[in-house]
Amino acid sequence: MPDYELIRSDRRTLALEVTEDCRVVVRAPSRLSRARIDDFVAEHETWIAAHLERQRRRQEARPEPDEEAKVAYIRRAREELPPKAARYAARMGVRPAGITITGARKRFGSCSGKNRLCFSWRLMQYPEEAIDYVVVHELAHIRHKNHGPDFYAFVEEILPDWRERRALLKE
Repeated sequence: MPDYELIRSDRRTLALEVTEDCRVVVRAPSRLSRARIDDFVAEHETWIAAHLERQRRRQEARPEPDEEAKVAYIRRAREELPPKAARYAARMGVRPAGITITGARKRFGSCSGKNRLCFSWRLMQYPEEAIDYVVVHELAHIRHKNHGPDFYAFVEEILPDWRERRALLKE
């Protein structure tokens, strides 16, 4: 059975997480026995092993950049993303309220309820096609605040190959 970090709280269910730094975290109800938690982890050993391997591959494929590379990615994001967003926004007939570059690790982009876009500088580590997809995706949220069929139809008008572009982000 793999080693794991246990977090107890006032929850009712057990949950497993494999973190980006390859730790196994188990969240459990405060009063649940350690034996039941151990059984739960043992039952999910195959799932844990698969997700640990996936995280290791991710780390190898996209290691954390050193400070010099990080500064270069931030500079590139600030230079390239606003004009790219402006070009696509004009094609899509939408207007973002502003653009912010962040260091988010789990999201490449977001669109606030007030139509402000945020993009992570980490996006700049991916191919141009993937970057374009994230920009179009976030701009589409200005018109459609969800991920329904109308949202994806709108994205597809601009990027008919959006599925292939999105897949580049998962490699």
